[in-house]
Amino acid sequence: MKITVLVDNNTLIDRYFIGEPGVSYYIEESDKKILFDVGYSDAFMINGEKMGINFFDLDYLAISHSHLDHTWGLEPYIKRLSEEVIEGRTFKKAKFLAHPNVFDTKSFTGIEEIGINVDEKKLFRYFENGMSKEPVWLTEKMVFLGEIPRENDFESLVGVGKVLIDGKLEDDFNIDDSALCYKSEEGLVIITGCSHAGICNIIEYAKNICKDDRIIDVIGGFHLLDPPKVQLDKTVNYFAKLGVEKIHACHCTDLNSKVALSKAVCIGEVGPGLILEYK
Repeated sequence: MKITVLVDNNTLIDRYFIGEPGVSYYIEESDKKILFDVGYSDAFMINGEKMGINFFDLDYLAISHSHLDHTWGLEPYIKRLSEEVIEGRTFKKAKFLAHPNVFDTKSFTGIEEIGINVDEKKLFRYFENGMSKEPVWLTEKMVFLGEIPRENDFESLVGVGKVLIDGKLEDDFNIDDSALCYKSEEGLVIITGCSHAGICNIIEYAKNICKDDRIIDVIGGFHLLDPPKVQLDKTVNYFAKLGVEKIHACHCTDLNSKVALSKAVCIGEVGPGLILEYK
């Protein structure tokens, strides 16, 4: 399995790609090509095309959750797909993987919409509908986890903005938050967007679904942005006991949290152009 980072908040020295506060990964596993999240803009396409990636031959488009820094790249992507048709070319209709609540209207203080800004009906003119609360196996070794159970007592305790449910705004605990997991020969590789469900909850669920307690890497946002001390302490303790040698915490993981985590595990750099490979 090969992961190519298309978008992250940070960039790497001597790699001349665009960074933005968002996430996007291009994943190759077996004979399948997977785009996981699309960032905030067309940056993922600009970077990916410079890397030689073909966005018209995807098998899956997987979305971690609906927030704008993971989905607003959909609009320019659909525009680009339309341009292929205008020019007399075709594209493969990839399967759209996401939690069924991914189209819920979401807001934040002073911002009317922070969720997907593409109409559901229009989206499925370009993609096949593969939305599911349950795990979906993309290959024999790669799984979209679906809805993540919230099991521990220190994560996902505070909502992020509001979500519109039955005409009423409620605290949003991002029930649509999901992740990918790859079963390598040496253990599991977990790929997250923001980990609103809790990074420890995600790992435990992945272990359960894949029937493997070995973790060799975790890449993505950990949603540790000025977290409560108890959450950070328990997360560090969790990783200390996990036995993983190296992780790639990025995007919504602040510096203080990375420093704290580095006492328990080695943290690798992340930025567009980074390639990670696993057997």
